[in-house]
Amino acid sequence: MIFAGMLAMGFLLGFCGAGGSGMTIALLVAGYGVPMHEALAVAITAMIFTMISGTVSHLREGEVEVRMGLVIGGAGMVGAFLGAQVANRLPTKELGFFTSMMMFVSAVIMYVRLYHKDWLDRHVHIRRTQPQGRELLTLGSATGVVMGFLSGAFGIGATAFIQLSLMMFFGVSLIKTIGTCMLVILPISIAGSAGYIMNGHLNMGVFIQTFLGLTTGSFIGAKFTSLAPRSVLRAVVTATPFVGGLVIFLSR
Repeated sequence: MIFAGMLAMGFLLGFCGAGGSGMTIALLVAGYGVPMHEALAVAITAMIFTMISGTVSHLREGEVEVRMGLVIGGAGMVGAFLGAQVANRLPTKELGFFTSMMMFVSAVIMYVRLYHKDWLDRHVHIRRTQPQGRELLTLGSATGVVMGFLSGAFGIGATAFIQLSLMMFFGVSLIKTIGTCMLVILPISIAGSAGYIMNGHLNMGVFIQTFLGLTTGSFIGAKFTSLAPRSVLRAVVTATPFVGGLVIFLSR
């Protein structure tokens, strides 16, 4: 049953190109009664394989700032491991609350980026030059630890936060933001997953069904993306984290 549900979920996510960790958590918790900590462990572990595929693809296209991604992602491993330790000690209700709040904020960020880009350009300073040397190391390490902690503690990829940070603080072009973000999330996912596994929260049966369902479904769904109007895609991408957050909040 989990495989069937994740197959349908994967199709939707592949179709609209939305990040799936938050919705994965919501479906596992509300749909199948998987404990919150186990759902977070499954979601962040599944992200490892998704990020590997995506990063390799973008690297081939030259759409990754490799050095920057490694600095931020490397520091993010520390934050993700610490975040997982904090999450392992939080009661289920509190963990569900914070995870849902993170998803709501992600939905707001996506909404502003997709529907109010002009307003965002006027009110948010976008850096035009990339930091180098010590500045890159300092700024990248601080950003990585924070983003890693959010991902490790709440089981979501923090994609919206990372992409916005790359554009605002690191001067990364829009076309390279997606690929660099995937490189950043990859080591963060590995460290966060390790933190949950060490505490015995990864249910391998649930993980295998989830991974196979999402992978198969997203592969099929991606083939239909070109058939959908942009207005539909924007609406689905914006609504996905909001709906997932609402489901988690109500099912605590």
